Amino acid sequence: MYTYVATCMFGLEKQLGEEIDSLGLERILTMDGRVIFRGDASAACRANINLRVAERVYLLLGNAFPAPTFDALFEGCRALPWEDFIGRDDAFPVSGHSIKSSLTSIPDCQKIIKKAMAVRLGDHYGIGRMPETGVVFKIEFFIFKDEAYLMIDTSGIALHKRGYRPVANAAPLRETLAAALVMNARIREDILLWDPFCGSGTIAIEGAMFALHRAPGLGRNFAGEEFPWLPRELWTEAREEAQAAILTDSAFRAYGSDIDPDCIDTASANARRAGVDKHINFFVGDARRIRKPDFDCKGTLICNPPYGERMMTVEDAESLYRAIGRNFASFEPWQVYVLTSCEYFEKLYGRRADKTRKLYNGTIPAYLYQFFKPRDNINYAKKMYGNFGKKIR
Repeated sequence: MYTYVATCMFGLEKQLGEEIDSLGLERILTMDGRVIFRGDASAACRANINLRVAERVYLLLGNAFPAPTFDALFEGCRALPWEDFIGRDDAFPVSGHSIKSSLTSIPDCQKIIKKAMAVRLGDHYGIGRMPETGVVFKIEFFIFKDEAYLMIDTSGIALHKRGYRPVANAAPLRETLAAALVMNARIREDILLWDPFCGSGTIAIEGAMFALHRAPGLGRNFAGEEFPWLPRELWTEAREEAQAAILTDSAFRAYGSDIDPDCIDTASANARRAGVDKHINFFVGDARRIRKPDFDCKGTLICNPPYGERMMTVEDAESLYRAIGRNFASFEPWQVYVLTSCEYFEKLYGRRADKTRKLYNGTIPAYLYQFFKPRDNINYAKKMYGNFGKKIR
């Protein structure tokens, strides 16, 4: 059995843990931005292919060890069984982070770890200098409160890069965060998903992939496919398992609209690459003026409107939020989920959220405002202009 570390953006740890559980893997520990779990060799393949909110999947070498000094870091690193995974000619570049620890110089930590690995591997293979001309094993260290974790990256390119979005529009939403939004909203086959600020189409595409049980990693490759201890047949079996899980007869539908025609062209092309284009209708539309479909259906609006930081002025964003607040009211009893960095969004929108969740779009803090209960029209005016303080959960 191996021990793995799956990383994610802050705020997505709970969903990542639930995904790991659903794969039948043994969850061990949850920390900020990462979940540690245990599984056999095939777990690396299945996790990389299936996890929707993970950024990377690492193999953890041994247990965490105390590293308050460079000597302790060197000895702890040298004690790990690197030769079980890294061959005589293989390369092993080192990168990482140190948080709330005595060792603060990342370059110095990199040098110490690299030297310790070279000594251990050189002694094992009987050579004085490692050639590093073979397979590349990217080594990641994470030192937290003077405890060091040493890992091998099995993902390679970050997992949020699914492969369907080679070109994105301005201020794109990361795919893993979009997946978290649709998972949070519990999108199902009988619910029409609509993103009225679709941009590159990421929310609608991730929603379709989730509803159709289409694994996010089916269209890309991973660093671990070159590792001898992860035989190619394991990757083949994991892909076949994921392919067999896809719902081929689903009636799921999604809409994606945007005021910019270029966005619609980009989103449509992305959906085709993702293999979900027949389930999504992209069209030009102004979020301030869209109307509910003229057929009866349950629906959910999920969107990431401009923040007023990178795409428009703060004044324009505030005006937009007021307008969509008035318009989205006509969609009730549909549920509405809005992700924005605006801390006073509720006052502009004209309604207190039923629940608010703090997330991160890359390094940008944002709030997911969730509206899923019927609007209380009796005290609507009081709520609209009263105290809009939010509880972040």
